[in-house]
Amino acid sequence: MNLRQKNKAGAEIFTSAMNDIMFFLMLFFIIVSTLLNPNVIKLSLPSAKNTQSLHKKEILLSVNKDLQYFVNNQQVPFEQLQSVLSVEASKDKEAFVVLRCDKTLAIQQLVNVLEIGNKLNVKMILATQKQ
Repeated sequence: MNLRQKNKAGAEIFTSAMNDIMFFLMLFFIIVSTLLNPNVIKLSLPSAKNTQSLHKKEILLSVNKDLQYFVNNQQVPFEQLQSVLSVEASKDKEAFVVLRCDKTLAIQQLVNVLEIGNKLNVKMILATQKQ
């Protein structure tokens, strides 16, 4: 007769802490991904059927519906826009200006900015969003 008890250790894994870790990781990546967006100026871009992506040196020029001008996400008064663009363009001769303007702006505001680019002999591209 065998009177010994069989002690079998049961393997248990507590996964309740794993849920908390996964939640914090997800929260961390969501927060970081929102900070990585370089175009933090909220604009409603005009739409186009064909879009093209360029990978050269860019100078971002944004104009919102309140006629506030931003060069590389730094606010600049319109009177100083030409001097700031000339400094940025002189850093790299092959640089071009990506013009991001709100679709509700009057054409005259766009023409005023394009005239500055023409005076500086800088290539300018109008940014649109895909339909």
